[in-house]
Amino acid sequence: MKYTKLGKSELNVSRICMGCMGFGNASEGQHSWTVDEEQTRQIIKHGLDMGINFYDTAIVYQNGTSEQYVGRALRDFAKRDDYVIATKFTPRTQEEIDSNIRGQRHIENYLDQSLKNLGMDYVDLYIYHMWDYHTPMEEIMDGLHRAVKSGKTRYIGISNCFAWQLAKANFFARENGLTEFISIQGHYNLIAREEEREMVPFCRDQNIALTPYSALASGRLSRRPGESTKRFEEDSYAHFKYDSTAEADGKIIKRVEELSEKRGVSMTEISLAWLLTKADSPVVGATKLSHVDGAVKAVELELTEDEINYLEELYVPHALAGVMAQNGKQKAGNVV
Repeated sequence: MKYTKLGKSELNVSRICMGCMGFGNASEGQHSWTVDEEQTRQIIKHGLDMGINFYDTAIVYQNGTSEQYVGRALRDFAKRDDYVIATKFTPRTQEEIDSNIRGQRHIENYLDQSLKNLGMDYVDLYIYHMWDYHTPMEEIMDGLHRAVKSGKTRYIGISNCFAWQLAKANFFARENGLTEFISIQGHYNLIAREEEREMVPFCRDQNIALTPYSALASGRLSRRPGESTKRFEEDSYAHFKYDSTAEADGKIIKRVEELSEKRGVSMTEISLAWLLTKADSPVVGATKLSHVDGAVKAVELELTEDEINYLEELYVPHALAGVMAQNGKQKAGNVV
């Protein structure tokens, strides 16, 4: 495993971050394809043994059971200083808005619940899961600064936002002596490259770490055409993100398959090796031990410039999908 400093922070993280959305009680929350606690423990133990020290979860993953499973496993298998844990909070609920619970209190309440779920005194990285259009940005930045000053998180990150929003928040923080975001977790992979327009160059200029999610496009970049999984069949959100561009994406996926056969490696390794040339520590989900192995092997795989160009040249512009598409509509005044 190779390691890197996460942006401007002192966090030394593995080049692969284990995404923990696939862990949690399958009878709770959004996803029916998640794995139980025993499988979670096996996967995390294997990840630690393979050198992965960076783990990403969220309070909304399976109603908090992802945090609970991950927290117990990490506490049992590693010393606290030997891993980096990130979790995320979502925007205020309508009930909180109606009760006049401000952004600062919202962050405090959610972080306290996450720490309880994890069984930890602090997290290393607390991530703003998606931009809250119904809460003043100033309240969010103040609340996150208070969380850092309280010792409940070491650093803060953001996910699912536009480059202008990240710039606005960090420049506000800089002008007012508050804590700045050190990382961005956006939707970025070989068949979803819209982050390259503004977010990637902005972050490179500002030394903000790129920790993209959906690194394998919910498995589409790791499976040959026609292969299927339980997640592929049941993950309606992934279908929402990728089905409309399946024809164009399929041409790129075919090239991933061709290169994997030529190099004698898995499609996972090819896809992640490409992303590792762009990002600091991609978030890679795992619901099997083999998923961990493929991700770790990708760190050692170096693609040639010609191979990178071969993978990239068929890309066509994509409309924003998922949370970012919803955020765009909210900004335009159509709340979804």
